[in-house]
Amino acid sequence: MRVKLLTTISIFTYQLSVSQNEKILNGKVLSQNIPINKVEVINKTAKTSTRTNELGEFSIVVRPKDSLIFFSKDYFFKRLKVSQENINQNNIIVNMVLKPEELDEILITTIKLPHIGAADENSLIVPKPAISNPGVYTGGIANGADLMAIFSLFMKKDKKIKKIKFKELDFKKLAEATVPLDFFTNDLKIKPEEKDLFLQFCDADPKAEILVKQKNLLYTMDFLYTKNKEFQQLNSGIKN
Repeated sequence: MRVKLLTTISIFTYQLSVSQNEKILNGKVLSQNIPINKVEVINKTAKTSTRTNELGEFSIVVRPKDSLIFFSKDYFFKRLKVSQENINQNNIIVNMVLKPEELDEILITTIKLPHIGAADENSLIVPKPAISNPGVYTGGIANGADLMAIFSLFMKKDKKIKKIKFKELDFKKLAEATVPLDFFTNDLKIKPEEKDLFLQFCDADPKAEILVKQKNLLYTMDFLYTKNKEFQQLNSGIKN
């Protein structure tokens, strides 16, 4: 009975000490002094997340040394290691940088005007007849070319311009663009030379296609954790 009582007291004391260290951190996410709505604020250490409101404000439970990630698809992600000073301040400002717009592929062909030779009786381009009354201006140009005939001849030329194509994002590109680089090396222990192979291994899973559509960084990181265990087991089997 005494052992059970001591165990209960020690567990309660531990939970109390942990809860005392946890604090609600308030802040605001801006870009060029403009609040950003729906930014994912992820506590990577505690594996919890929240989102900013229309004013760019957020609140999340943290402890000192927790790692926060701020993610929005239109901005470069931001990382913050929570300090005791941040918790005491309790009104932090996070500035994010807008990504430049990128076009995957643009191809513009050169359009050449058709060659126009000397006019003959069978040509579409015929000289204007001489003005019967040279003293009266009719709005035309004497002996000038028929511009409408040139335009119609130009439009008959079969010149095609390839439209701009936007390639669909695959899981490998999503992971490389959103997941911090040190997550692969420090958390997953993936060697740099094995990173491409690992992402291809993840991309083969049908769940990867769902994650590409969701674009949720926390779900993506959890998926990478799970696939890393399978990848390491596969690697060890091949080496043996």
